[in-house]
Amino acid sequence: MSNTYIAEQWLPYPIEIVFAFFANPENLPRLMPAWNKARIEEASFAPPPPNPGRRLPGIAAGAGTRLTLSFRPFPYSPLRLPWEAEISEFVWNDHFCDTQLRGPFAAWNHCHRLRSESRPDPSGTQIPGTHLQDEVRYELPFGAIGSLAKPFIAFQMRSTFAYRHARTAELLPLMAASLR
Repeated sequence: MSNTYIAEQWLPYPIEIVFAFFANPENLPRLMPAWNKARIEEASFAPPPPNPGRRLPGIAAGAGTRLTLSFRPFPYSPLRLPWEAEISEFVWNDHFCDTQLRGPFAAWNHCHRLRSESRPDPSGTQIPGTHLQDEVRYELPFGAIGSLAKPFIAFQMRSTFAYRHARTAELLPLMAASLR
């Protein structure tokens, strides 16, 4: 059975900066909870298409890039799980998607979609920024037995994305400041 999880965040930065931040695979371990002790074990990069906007520092993982990440599935676990994913779609400043090739789920597809969106501050002044939507479609492993883990997985997804949003709010200003 297919499941969908959607998380959204608004960030007061131009779409080019937000997209470059998320398209850089070096930021992925920084966005995962510290107890995961996530790290990139292996990477095979495919260059993205030419960027129609300004060139920003850092790397971007284009369609065809493969990453193998390892992480602890729960705090204090002596076990590390491998997760191999491939960037299946990449359109500058619009979206990119990654698909699990090997990992803890029976299936996994995560699309990061961005759009420019202004929002009013308390005084009513419009602040330009970026709306980020993460859509994850996944299937749990082990059929009916795996479905018993559904409440735990749902909790883990909410917790992980809440952490990710908080870390993004901490790290993105550092990247933006380095561009000034």
